[in-house]
Amino acid sequence: MNKKLYYAHDPMCSWCWGFEPVRKQFFNNLSQDIELVRLVGGLAPDSIKPMPADMQLSLQNTWKKIQQAIPNTQFNFYFWSQCQPRRSTYPANRAILAAKLQGIEYDELMTQRIQQAYYREAKNPSDDSVLIELATELGLDTQKFTQDLTSDFIQQSLEQEILKARSLRLNSFPSLAYQVNNTLHHIQLDYLDANTMLNQIRTIDASSKETEAFTH
Repeated sequence: MNKKLYYAHDPMCSWCWGFEPVRKQFFNNLSQDIELVRLVGGLAPDSIKPMPADMQLSLQNTWKKIQQAIPNTQFNFYFWSQCQPRRSTYPANRAILAAKLQGIEYDELMTQRIQQAYYREAKNPSDDSVLIELATELGLDTQKFTQDLTSDFIQQSLEQEILKARSLRLNSFPSLAYQVNNTLHHIQLDYLDANTMLNQIRTIDASSKETEAFTH
């Protein structure tokens, strides 16, 4: 069977940050024959406008809600007073794709570094200067990263990943879809227990094996 697990996320999505501990457990316990495909979903397009005050307040309330819903999830609320928030996550998405050009492992490493900078260190990943700083900390070729970050190729790659996520009906973040052969199954998230999602995968696999055996 051809098996793929699609994970649509955005490094500046606060629910993705809350999902990280369980996501790691989930991914680490997946069967080796499942191909994992990470997609950046592009939560908010490029903007130079300051975030409206009501949106800032709404996001701060979301952070508080996540802290209550997911134990041990922490946010640094100094971000809202120390930075100039903008509703713009495309730069951070492009940073992941630019980092990935220097090694597949940087897909996850850059995602995690952006999350740490944003949610724990009160840095603004909407700013290219911050993203370049993070790339340097990760040991990337800073000159290449800086050029790639604003390149047409990376912008096109971002647009393609957004379209792919939409085609899979992964319209919120984080989202998971499991494809076995040509059948797509959406996985219900559990922010507290990886076993909920692992059991869904096992159930789908068992059902798919039965179907395959029956058709043969």
